[in-house]
Order: sequence, then structure tokens, then C-alpha cells
Amino acid sequence: MMIAKKPICFLTILVLVFSSFSVQALGGETPSKGGQVNTPEAIQDYIKHHLADSHDFSLYSYTNDAGERKHVGFPLPVIVWTSKGLKTFMSSAFHHNDDGTVIVDKGDVQLVKIHSKIYELNGGASAVTFDDAHHATNAGKVLDFSITKSVFGMLLAGGLLFFGFRSLAKGYKKGAIPTGVGRVLEPLVLYVRDEIARPNIGEKKYKKFMPYLLTVFFFIWILNLLGLTPLGFNVTGQIAVTVCLALCTLIVYITNGSKDFWMHTLWMPGVPKILRPVLAVLELAGFLLIKPFSLLVRLFANITAGHSVVMGIAALMILLKAKFGTVGATGISFALTLFLTIIEVLVAFLQAFIFTMLSALFIGMAVEEHDHEHADAH
Repeated sequence: MMIAKKPICFLTILVLVFSSFSVQALGGETPSKGGQVNTPEAIQDYIKHHLADSHDFSLYSYTNDAGERKHVGFPLPVIVWTSKGLKTFMSSAFHHNDDGTVIVDKGDVQLVKIHSKIYELNGGASAVTFDDAHHATNAGKVLDFSITKSVFGMLLAGGLLFFGFRSLAKGYKKGAIPTGVGRVLEPLVLYVRDEIARPNIGEKKYKKFMPYLLTVFFFIWILNLLGLTPLGFNVTGQIAVTVCLALCTLIVYITNGSKDFWMHTLWMPGVPKILRPVLAVLELAGFLLIKPFSLLVRLFANITAGHSVVMGIAALMILLKAKFGTVGATGISFALTLFLTIIEVLVAFLQAFIFTMLSALFIGMAVEEHDHEHADAH
């Protein structure tokens, strides 16, 4: 009974911390406009800023009594390839500026940041000029290899996976019951094996794909949980990340497709030969486009929507302050944010489960052997 109570207590504390920091983050001021987050437009800008990837961690910002803008957070390494070669520095050199007014002089090249993108000023330019659509006219993009929030989040998730499964492997190697982190991971590993891999891939072939399915499940789950922290991670809410994950699943089931699978895909037996080329195009479109697209969009859309709703509800504290006072508005916003954060903790697991389940299903369809008892009558 005590073992069951500990995870529940830990989860409750975790949710309270996450929700309270969400309210605190929106209780300050928007970093992009320099004013109070007291209008729907400013709140919308703040939520977009929170969901977007960036070159630094900005927890919140405020204006001190002297009227100076202060930011609470920490920088990340900027690594860019310019016309003059590789340049590296910390993102704090931009002083949280995102409109191109702060120029980082690296001697032979000048760099600015505009809408979270780093640009190189054309030779001789001393400031950025913009057209009517606010596009830079005298600066070009650079190749950006920086350690952004999303990259840092993926590295952190990878490190947690490594040390967690290392602990589990040590327990198995000793022939003992896993302890610590390994004891938490073991039921989830068995769940992925018995409820996802075996039913969808089959008893004979599921072991081959267990490393990939476990990696995908825990990687997405950890990233989803990190997205609920005050650090502002939104890795699985970045379309580029979900595209790469979907492409990995595509590569796995395409490269492991059986001869039988390709025969049924490209020249389907049991149907009139005149229809087979049409069905082949439809089958290929399904496996190469529709299935990966459904994977990437489902994960991206659900995580982004969840974060937007949580941050939007937290922002009610600002809009309701005039009507209910600071204490009343904070209480209402905190209660709603707490409820939605609990839902988001469940969604974090659910989205990892769905992505892994569908990946296993697609793999199972590709490696399945069909019955050829009856000959092709056509």
C-alpha cells in the first residue's frame, strides 16, 4: 500500500509545481513587447513565444523600478556557419533581442537575430533594413547548428534514457530484481512488449523491433513530460521533430517489409489485373505518405494544443485580475491550470502510447506473411 502511495504523492507534487510555475510564468510580462500581458493579443504573443523553439531559456521577464528590462533564464551555445566560416558564442550576446536591433560583431561578420532566426548582415551594413512585410533586405540566413531549447531537451531525454536503462540492465545482468529507476521502468517495458509489440507484430518477430519501440515510447513520453516543466520545452510540439520521428518509423517498416508485403502492395493478388496498378498507387501512397503523415500530425497537434490551452487558462489570471482581484484571479487560474496540467500528464503518456502503437501496427503489417492457399483465379 505504501508503494502505491509514493508515486501518487510524487505525481501530485509534480503537478502542483508544474501548474504553479505556469501561472507564475504568465504573471510577468511578455518578453517580446516589453509591456504587461494584459490584453488577449499580448497573451497570444506570449503563448506563441512559449511554444516556439529558441536559442535560450527565458523563464519570465519583468521591468524593475528603474525601468530596465530584466530576464530570468540562461543562455545556450550558438553555433552557426557563416560566409566567413564557423562562429560560436553564447546566446546572451543578443541580450534577448529578437528584432534585429542588437548586432553581434564577430570581427569579420555581423550577426543579428530576427524572429528566432539568426542572420548575417551583408558587407558594409551597420543595421538591418526591412521591407513592408518586415523581411530583412540586407541580411541572409546562416546555417544554424545551435543547441536550441529543443536540441537541449532531446539531449536531456537521451541522457535520462541512457542512465535509466543502464540501471535496468545492471539489475537484469545480476539476475536480481531491478531497484531504483529500473524498478519504475520494468513495468513499462513489459507493457510495451506485451500490449504493443506482441499483439501487433507477432510472437515470431516482435523481439527484433523492441529496441526501436522502447526508444520511441520513452523518448516521446519523457519529452512530453519535460514540456510540462517551467523550462518551456515544447520538443514534440515542433513539426520538424515529429516529422523525423515519423520518418524513422517509415524507414523501419519499409526496410523490413517482407517479400509477401511488397507483392501484395505492388501487384495485389485476387483482384482483376487491370485494377492492380491503381491499387498499387493507393497502397504506396498509404504506406509512404498517409501513415507517416498521420503519425507526425497527431503528435504535433495534440501536444501543441495541450500546451496552448494550459498557458491560455493560466493567462486568465491577468484578464480576471480587474474583476476578481489578484487573489481571486490567481485562485481561479491556478485551479483551472492544475486540472488541465493533470490532464496533460495523462496526455503525455497517451500520445507516446499511440505513436508507439501505430508504429508497431505499421511494422506488423509490413512483416506479416499472407496466406496463399488459394491460387489467383485471375
